[in-house]
Amino acid sequence: MNKIQIVINSVLAAAVVALFVLFFVDKNAAKTQPTDVTEVAEGNLPIAYLNVDSLLVNYTFAQEAQERLMSKQEDARLKLNTKARTLQNEMQDFQRKLDNNAFLSQERAQSEYQRIQKKQQDLEELEAKLTQDILEENQALNLQLADSLTAFLESFNADGRFHVILSNAAKDNVLMADPAYDITSTVVNGMNARYVK
Repeated sequence: MNKIQIVINSVLAAAVVALFVLFFVDKNAAKTQPTDVTEVAEGNLPIAYLNVDSLLVNYTFAQEAQERLMSKQEDARLKLNTKARTLQNEMQDFQRKLDNNAFLSQERAQSEYQRIQKKQQDLEELEAKLTQDILEENQALNLQLADSLTAFLESFNADGRFHVILSNAAKDNVLMADPAYDITSTVVNGMNARYVK
């Protein structure tokens, strides 16, 4: 039953790491304007980076989506555990009856065995379906988050002040940078303000 948790955690980790690598190229570098985040002065690069981990932790939509996904995971786990316990009890009851020769005929024992096997197969199919549903919902939420971020960054960088906006998740892409290039808090605040509206 922990397969669901492992699969979901793996997908979430992969999604967080690979979700946002965005490159924006300005049509005319001479029109670059200074920002409230960093002055793009002579000699400074018109780039910025965004800490995706911080975005996911502080963006209201991401928090709510994660909460919904975790709730759905917990519901699925509860449902599977309940059905698995019921099946386990039925299997033990069947074995006890079989050991005590409680079945009136071999056909009755075989029929009961097939019923339990069918129930076990149904449980495995339910587990696969619930896992698939959670994976699909996670993928849809990641797409929504990526679309939301892309739309915000296009609006945020409409004046072309940045030629490149990099993503950084757990120091994977940007190993070291001047904090003046970090636009995370500005993006989080802007996206949260936009999400509330």
